[in-house]
Amino acid sequence: MRADARRNLEKLKAAAAEVFREQGLSAPLEEVAQRAGVSIGTLYNRFGGRQELIDAVVPQLAEAKLGEAMRRAGAQPTPWSRFAAYIEEMCALQAADTALNDIIARSYQGAAELTAICAESVVYGTRLLAEAQADGSLRPDLTADDVFVVFWLNSQLTRTTAATAPDAWRRHIAFLLDGLRTPAATALPAGPETVTASLPTLLGGGTPRRR
Repeated sequence: MRADARRNLEKLKAAAAEVFREQGLSAPLEEVAQRAGVSIGTLYNRFGGRQELIDAVVPQLAEAKLGEAMRRAGAQPTPWSRFAAYIEEMCALQAADTALNDIIARSYQGAAELTAICAESVVYGTRLLAEAQADGSLRPDLTADDVFVVFWLNSQLTRTTAATAPDAWRRHIAFLLDGLRTPAATALPAGPETVTASLPTLLGGGTPRRR
């Protein structure tokens, strides 16, 4: 690769990381090209399209950030505090980074490497959930699907309140976690199958893709 082509490649990757973190994975590619100081044709020549650009810049960022969040959660001293920290850490990532918000809430489908990275964090969270339930500190009827719905709802809240109340999510997650403690548990009005049945709709309900 010529030196000028290599420079354009690095500028595009840096601009894409910046734009995706600000606006999400469906951000206009024209803006990526503009920030990089190149034409949209150069972007397509270098990467082919959105998916290839995402694959080039986002997985490494996602793996690092999700890994840090899981390590911080795992460092807590009790099963309950590890589970609660996992929820809080993931929600904090959603509030801080729109690309990670899309990843955690699965608002952008089709990125195989990103899906695999996200799946690792789900497996980890499911283990923490099971440990807290076995410990008796977490209500026994919570499921991994319920946890995903928490992240999906938080993705909507953080997008809506980012400009006016960026910490609003913290208040609502605190309410949620208090309600998940075993002493606070009451009989639920619906079974987990109602959540599971809704998941395909939720997974397909993200922001429409833009070319």
